[in-house]
Parts: sequence; C-alpha cells; structure tokens
Amino acid sequence: MASILRNSIRAATRPQRLTAVRTFTSSPCVRSEGLVMPSLDNFTEEEQMLREAVRRFATDVVGPKVRDMDENESMDPAVIQGLFDQGLMGIETSAELGGSESSFTSAIIAVEELAKIDPSVSVMCDVHNTLINTIFRTYGTKEQQAKFLPLLAGSQLGSFCLSEPVSGSDAFALQTRAKKDGDHWVINGSKMWITNSYEAGIFLIFANIDPSRGYKGITCFAATRDMGIEIAKKEKKLGIRASSTCTLNFDDLRIPAENVIGGEGKGYKIAIDILNEGRIGIAAQMLGLAQGAFDKAVPYTYTRKQFGQSIGTFQGMQFQIAQAAIDLETARLLTYNAARRKEEGKPFVKEAAMAKYWASVVAQRVSGQAIEWAGGVGFTRETGIEKFWRDSKIGAIYEGTSNIQLQTIAKFIQKEYS
Repeated sequence: MASILRNSIRAATRPQRLTAVRTFTSSPCVRSEGLVMPSLDNFTEEEQMLREAVRRFATDVVGPKVRDMDENESMDPAVIQGLFDQGLMGIETSAELGGSESSFTSAIIAVEELAKIDPSVSVMCDVHNTLINTIFRTYGTKEQQAKFLPLLAGSQLGSFCLSEPVSGSDAFALQTRAKKDGDHWVINGSKMWITNSYEAGIFLIFANIDPSRGYKGITCFAATRDMGIEIAKKEKKLGIRASSTCTLNFDDLRIPAENVIGGEGKGYKIAIDILNEGRIGIAAQMLGLAQGAFDKAVPYTYTRKQFGQSIGTFQGMQFQIAQAAIDLETARLLTYNAARRKEEGKPFVKEAAMAKYWASVVAQRVSGQAIEWAGGVGFTRETGIEKFWRDSKIGAIYEGTSNIQLQTIAKFIQKEYS
C-alpha cells in the first residue's frame, strides 16, 4: 500500500506534458449563447393552453358527475358530448377533417388531465385518440379517412375490438373469422373486454381471413353499429366503472370490402404498432390518476390534527409523501420521454413499456397510500380517494399486462447486451 502511495505522489509531482485541450465546438449539442436544451417539462404554448382547457373542463364538467357515473356504472352522455365539443376527440386529426391538428403529446396531456378527475373518462378519450383515430390516420386510405375521421372528431365514439375469450395477452390466438362474399366480408365470432363499445358508433374489428396463415391472416375491418353488431354483455367491474367494457357478438356481420384497413393480412402489424403507442396513453392515464389521488389526500394531511399537530408534519408522513412525489415525477418523466420520442420518430417501444409499467405501479402505490393518509375518511366513498385506488388496478392489466411490459423491456436489454 505504501509503495502505491509513493508512486501516486511521485506521479503527481512529476512535471506533466501539456496536452491539447479537447473542445466540443463541432458537437450538435453545443448551444449558442442563451440557448439551452429544453427539459421534459417544456411544452409549447398550444400544449399549455390545451392542458389548462382540459383541466377546466375536467374540473367543472366531469368533476360533479364522477360519483354518480361510478355508482351507476355508466357514462353521462353530456360528458361524451362535451369531449367532442371541446375538440378532444380528434386531437391529432387534421383541421381539414374536423380535428384539432395538435401533437401526440397534446393527446397525452389531455389523457393525463382527465384522469386526475376521472380515469373512466380519461380512458375513453385515450382509446378513441391513440388507437382508433391513429389507425385511420396511419393505415386508412384517403377515402376511409374522409369517411370516418370527421365522424370520429365530431360525434361518433370509436371502439378497438381485439381481445377475445381465448386471446388476451396472446392476442393473435383470436378465433373470430372473416370470409369473402362478393364485395363484402362476413364476420363471425365474439370479442371480450371491449372498451367504449356500449356507446360507440364505429368499431375496428380484428378477424382472421385465413387461419392456415396464422397471425398473417389477421385483418382489420371498420364497421358501424348499424351493420348489426350485438352488445351481448356489459361487464360489472372493480374500477373505471363508468367506462363501458362489453362482450360483442358477430353473427354473419357483413362489412363492405372497401372497409378493410391497411390491406388484407395486415391486421397483426396494425395491432402491434398501435398498442405500442397506446401504452403511452395508459401511462398518462395512470400518471394522472396517481396525481389526482395525491392532490386530494395531501391537503387533508395538513388540516387533520392529532396529538396537537397536523398529521402531515409528522416525520413518518413526510417521508411517505416525499417518496410518493418522487414516484410521480419518475412516472411523469418516463411518460413524456416516451411521448416525445414517438413524436420525433425515434424508437420508443422499450420506453413506452417502461412508462406503462412504472406508471401503473405508481398509480396503485400512491392511490393506496392516499387512502391511508386520509384514514377512515379515505376509506369511504365520500372523498373519492378510494375510487382512484379501485381504478388503478386496471393499469397492470389492459393494453399489455405488467409482465408483458417487463418481458418487452427484457428483450431489448437482451438484444443490446447479448
């Protein structure tokens, strides 16, 4: 050890040869004077205005209806109409087709803000925007876009029909079949766990046109309610009760051949691509949910007194609240990083999986703690805090379970390091 120290001292005192100073002036990361890289909290003026508008709508219009919608397990039609009136059902759709022509991040902001008040309304808006509208914009023909996107932006709710009794996480094991009959396709089968389906007017149905080709036979079809879609059962759920989740039956459902989206046999690619994007929306929903529970419970801890002081000032409570705030911030950074990467055309599948997984963990954790912070009052329905906890559980299940997200992340790590 002594010899090592002597060698170190000798090296330190030995005259050093001057070397050229390395500069980074050619790097694209160098900023001109006064210009710095924006943080993930940096939003455009349009995005800030949208956040404020959605927050007002959620507080003033949705808020007073939340408890009744939850108790009745139904979405108030006035809330749905309000979403259309506010331009929140065609956020990325072009103005030419009746939309708001805003960014993907704008859609994520809307989902987050709605979830702070009611995650049921949030997921309705999310599925409609990040799944239904995006499929038409990305894979639809000009004729299909002109036909369906104005309706989706102005009056018709959309529903994404993929899951079945035997195909949940293994989505491509679906049994719904489609056979060609002249200039129509005839669909037979059923779907389960279909969001928005009770109120929807437009449905994207995934069916296999050639089972011998496996998942390569899966095709996406656009259908409307008046074609004969049967709503067989509306589920009674633990949480997000106002959001409809139904079983659908297709009995010789005839769909015009012109309603095939993206081409025959391309449904599997559409589903994979769109669910990767949709996971960012669910991350935003879970983030908003957690923030909503936090916002309700924390002020209570500073008004409720025990042993002569506010319970929020006890060190044990302070530590829990601080940790929850950290969890919220990490979920927020993951979510908006994934959203910005998607907008920039960068790879985002791993980041979306991380955001969705972690935001769902944080949502359950923070909403559960929020109940405890409010004590007995938090356990009652009066405050609405317990609803956030009930609603949080679905985050670990839909649009890819938590285990599926972890598997996706692990595959990217394996690819990088093996």
